[in-house]
Amino acid sequence: MGKKVQTFLHELNDQMQLLMSDVTEASWMAQTTGDPIWAEKLSKAETKLNIMFSQKDTYETAKKYLEEGNLQEIEKRQLFLFLNMMKENQLPEEILADLSKRSSDLNLLFNTFTPEVDGKKYSANDIRDVLINSNDQELRKKVWYASKEVGKVVEKDLLELVKKRNEAAKLLGYENHYQMAFALQELDQKEVFSIFEGLIEQSDTAYRSMKKELDERLASKFEIAPSDIRPWHYVDPFFQEAPTSDETNLDQFYIGKDLLQMTTETFGDMGIEVADLYEKSDLFPREKKNPTAFCMDIDREGDVRVLCNLQEDSYWMETNLHEFGHAAYFKYVDSELPFILRSCSHTLTTEAIAMMFGKMGKDPRWLRKYLNMNNELIDELSPQLEKLQQLGMLIAARWIITFVFFEKELYENPDQDLNALWWKTVSEIQLVTPPDSTDQPDWAAKIHFTLAPVYYQNYLLGELMAAQLQRYIEKSITNEIFTKETGDMLIHQYFKPGALYDWNEKISRITGEKLNPSHFCEHYCQTDTKVEL
Repeated sequence: MGKKVQTFLHELNDQMQLLMSDVTEASWMAQTTGDPIWAEKLSKAETKLNIMFSQKDTYETAKKYLEEGNLQEIEKRQLFLFLNMMKENQLPEEILADLSKRSSDLNLLFNTFTPEVDGKKYSANDIRDVLINSNDQELRKKVWYASKEVGKVVEKDLLELVKKRNEAAKLLGYENHYQMAFALQELDQKEVFSIFEGLIEQSDTAYRSMKKELDERLASKFEIAPSDIRPWHYVDPFFQEAPTSDETNLDQFYIGKDLLQMTTETFGDMGIEVADLYEKSDLFPREKKNPTAFCMDIDREGDVRVLCNLQEDSYWMETNLHEFGHAAYFKYVDSELPFILRSCSHTLTTEAIAMMFGKMGKDPRWLRKYLNMNNELIDELSPQLEKLQQLGMLIAARWIITFVFFEKELYENPDQDLNALWWKTVSEIQLVTPPDSTDQPDWAAKIHFTLAPVYYQNYLLGELMAAQLQRYIEKSITNEIFTKETGDMLIHQYFKPGALYDWNEKISRITGEKLNPSHFCEHYCQTDTKVEL
């Protein structure tokens, strides 16, 4: 059977490579141009790829080979991944095409919608600038509400898409799309939710204390009572990150700095080359391109591109480091692996490496070496940056859990009062006081419900893995982080194996243990223990 399975896998890999290149190129063009033509091409390309994976005879053949056994481990891994991809596509062609078109049309709406306040258009960066820097509470409130306007535009179509996804999942034997997505991502839903509930419990004392202190600081800044703090008093529309204080706002140090050069140096000192990826990337803001940031592996042969909207500030420095963490992973995957294995072992593993690099922007070691901050200033700021990092991680964790818990409810019952449920979830987990009116689809303004369904849990799982990986580096390799030794480990043990092993085996092979949330909790959930940097 050896030659038969090898031939079968070779043909599948070739087909996938050919069709996926059309998907990634169309997706890149759709995100960078906002041109409806590319959204249409993307829909068609995705449909062709899905149809390839929908072939019943191919699916049954793969199942037969895997069940018969007597396979090499690399053959088992390929068959397992192909079967997971095929399972969700065992649907009629018209359903696959419909799902793809609905998703592409909604993504286009997000990318081309620009809210207005008092006749002025506000980009995502403009909204962020107001929420970070403006003391005008009325403007902040208007801008915050404007940031949610896209939710009204997409709500109806998004809910229809959710229901269509559920209908498709039921045809495949699942209760809903959410349950199916977890199963096909090699994730145990009960285990993940248990971990997240545990994180809420273990971080509760620290989070409540630090958020109370934050609200008091903001109340003093805006000359209001802490009880009057509302969502628009924070620095982003969904309370995903910690506001800096005057002391910890590092934006002034980035004025006139070359963010790309600092990115090059950061990775270069580890022996990781990323500058060659800049040419095909799209790194600076302009109209009609996606206003956020992401990384895309176009062909799994070295054409890796990053989309950013860089400005000279700490947020975009950290975002660029994050995205090129993704890019480094994709670039250094072993090119000799079969195409399906020439990727990350799981999205949470690429999120982990991106998050580890992104956090470097507040790490004193990085600030000293790459932003050239003097030692005296570093020593003065370090305790406050340490505290900001802890608050930022606790806020991010609560936000991710909020999204994940809500998304589960969304797919289990899309006809319930989702607007009320959203703010109930936000107030209970994030401890954010809702606006006076909660009858608008504010939740739908988050593009991930459309662009990346049932993906958000991977961000927090990635943070847990990042904490575990960083602890291992500091204890077993070097506390300096930015060294050739660190880079060698990342390239050869983390990047190069691609998807050869599942995500838990990958981290276990490197650190000696499977994913262990205790590293994150030790680092960020303590109230009386100094956090080491």
